[in-house]
Order: sequence, then structure tokens, then C-alpha cells
Amino acid sequence: MRLKDKAALVTGAAQGIGAAIARRFAGEGAQVLVCDLKQAEGEALAEELRAAGGRAWFQRLDVTDEAEWVRALSAVVERAGRLDVLVNNAGVNVRKPIEEMQVDELDLMLAVNVRGPFLGIKHALPILRRGGGGSIITMGSVCSLIGHKFTPEAYTTVKGALAQLTRSVAVRYAKDNIRANILCPSTVETPLVQEMLKDPQRRQERVGEVPLARLAGLEDVAAAALYLASDEGAFINGVALPVDGGVTAW
Repeated sequence: MRLKDKAALVTGAAQGIGAAIARRFAGEGAQVLVCDLKQAEGEALAEELRAAGGRAWFQRLDVTDEAEWVRALSAVVERAGRLDVLVNNAGVNVRKPIEEMQVDELDLMLAVNVRGPFLGIKHALPILRRGGGGSIITMGSVCSLIGHKFTPEAYTTVKGALAQLTRSVAVRYAKDNIRANILCPSTVETPLVQEMLKDPQRRQERVGEVPLARLAGLEDVAAAALYLASDEGAFINGVALPVDGGVTAW
């Protein structure tokens, strides 16, 4: 098992990419704290993981609230005795072009997508340091790396900010054996995306930009997260890793 006895906190873990990462981590031996605002779904996932023989618990977490971050990180230490991996996955996307975006909508995206990971990293660093190091994985996007014609400007702004946050943390805290990396997937085949791409022409637009000619799967992203969390990724630090089938290679 590639994460045997490691402890991980995953945000936005009740569904979609976060749930796929939590399942993969638990299946590889990690103790997983499932964090989300969606309590029923989060508790159901934690129960599912325990029923499959894993070790998992649910903790409500509003990533914009610093006090809730302190409580969540205290909970993982209380239950698992340590923290080895932080996965900043929670995010929101208000899909409006810059000319239509309202200030409160932009503020929401900045709060969840940037302040949330910033606060999580801030309070996880001392715990990781005490444990001898660890891995911080933040969920970016191809929009962390490129301007994307199908994606409004607010989303590329917040995802770009996360890439720089990741690089800064990677450089400063490498001395503590703490690695920070950002995953940059192209469009991922989640239920939300399936609904968004119900129109065959719109789906073909997205598939057509991918050299491998398919959307990213949940397992593609979870496998990349597993690599960065595991000892196999021990020398990977400060990397923005595309999980994009070649989109950023055009």
C-alpha cells in the first residue's frame, strides 16, 4: 500500500474529484479526513470507506473560515495522530465573463479558491513540520497555466494565483521536507461537467482540444494525486503537473 499509515485531509471531498481522491487514498492505506460543507454526502462517503476496510471520518469545513480550518486540522491529528498530506480541492466556479461578473461573485471565488487553500496551508505547515514533513497538493487547472478560450477570466485568475502560492510554499518550506505541488487537469468528467456538456456540439468542443481525444477521468486525477502524496513523489516539489491529455502541449 502506497500510503500505509499516512494521514490525509481532503477538502471538497464529498463528491467529484475530492471523493475520488479520498477513495484512492483510503484504498492505498491512508487515514482520510473527508472535509466538506455537504454533511450528508461527506458522512456517507466516510461510511463507505470504512465499510470497505478503510479508516475515514467526516469533518465539516468551510474553507473560507480560519477557525474551522483550525478545528479540522486538530481533528485529523486527534484521530490519526499526525498529518502527512493536505489536499486543497474545494472550489467554486461562477461561469460568467469578466464584463458580466459581479463583485460579490468574484469575492466568493477568491474566498473559496484562494483564501481557502492559503488558510489550509498556513495552519497545516506547523503540523507537517512537527511530523517531519509531508505533501501539500492543491487542485489547479490547465487555467493555472494558460488562458483558456472556454473558461471565464475569474476562474483563470484564481487558478493562476494557486500556482504561484504553490511555488512560493515549495521554495520556502522544502527545508522542512514539506513538498507543495499543484495538479492542473483539463476538463474532468464529473457529473457537473456531464450536465454542462449535454449539448453534443459543446462536448465535442472540449474533447476536440485534447490530443488524447477524451476528457480527463476522475481516476486520472486521483492517480496523479496519489503519486504526489506517496513516497514515489518524494523529489517532486514546486511542480504544476498537467493532467490534461496534452492540452497545454499544443
